[in-house]
Amino acid sequence: MPAGRYTAIAGVANIGLDTNWCGHPFAQANWYAFGRLAWNNRLTSAQIADEWIKLTFYQTPPDQVGPPVFSAYWKDFFLKPVKRMMLESREAAVNYMTPLGLNDLFSAKGHYGPGPWWAPKGVRADWTPPYFHRADSEGIGFNRTRKGSDAVSQYHEPLSSEFNNLQTCPDKYLLWFHHVPWGYVMKDGRTLWADLCYHYQAGLDQVRNFQKIWDRVQPFVDTERFYKVQSKLRQQCVNAQLWKDACLLYFQQFSRMPIPYNIERPVHDLQTMIKNDETYPGRAWNSDHRPLKKS
Repeated sequence: MPAGRYTAIAGVANIGLDTNWCGHPFAQANWYAFGRLAWNNRLTSAQIADEWIKLTFYQTPPDQVGPPVFSAYWKDFFLKPVKRMMLESREAAVNYMTPLGLNDLFSAKGHYGPGPWWAPKGVRADWTPPYFHRADSEGIGFNRTRKGSDAVSQYHEPLSSEFNNLQTCPDKYLLWFHHVPWGYVMKDGRTLWADLCYHYQAGLDQVRNFQKIWDRVQPFVDTERFYKVQSKLRQQCVNAQLWKDACLLYFQQFSRMPIPYNIERPVHDLQTMIKNDETYPGRAWNSDHRPLKKS
């Protein structure tokens, strides 16, 4: 680092009352990553995951002296698959929750469930999902270009111009910066609607595969942590299915286009999901977005 040049790193510690502080055995990896990057910001996600898995799950044999020796068997059948699961976990969540730049589609129940329909009276528009997804019969996405809210001008060049142009905006930011027609042809040749469908399906498939990976490594993990993570992965699969069904069925009302034939059919009913969301006890809000007190 050149003399006289300073850098900084900051983070938010979302700890709770859980025994492991983070509520999930693998969430500890985020804390570890923050600490490692504070000392060396050139480390890759793969390097950090490799370190964390070895420190967290490797059980040193009682007769082993000196630094741990990781056998090829342990690396091949535990380290590699678990690291792959960790490295894919973020994009899996993006696929089934916020594909192509969609965001803030959460239900009032919390950030685990979808609520793209939620827009009750008395709540600020910019606290509701429809404000962000702007779905209508023409398309979906928030127009933040220079012809829209002009939020794109907050970015330095060349990013500002890249994001402003529908043709050059990366797919992962597309619906954050543009209101895109449902029939718009994406770089992969699919329509926007079809691409959304495939992203939601991909996220669900990834989560299902995480369950298989974790079940296969059971012999390498202590009983308590194995069943804890297994339970979390099962719940994530339930969440991913709900997100896929809710968003596809809700947005299909606007696109009026069929779900591609090779995408799994939804297993939930849209009106039932909306009703369950609206009758959740924490659903009542004041106009300033504070929950109403129960009498």
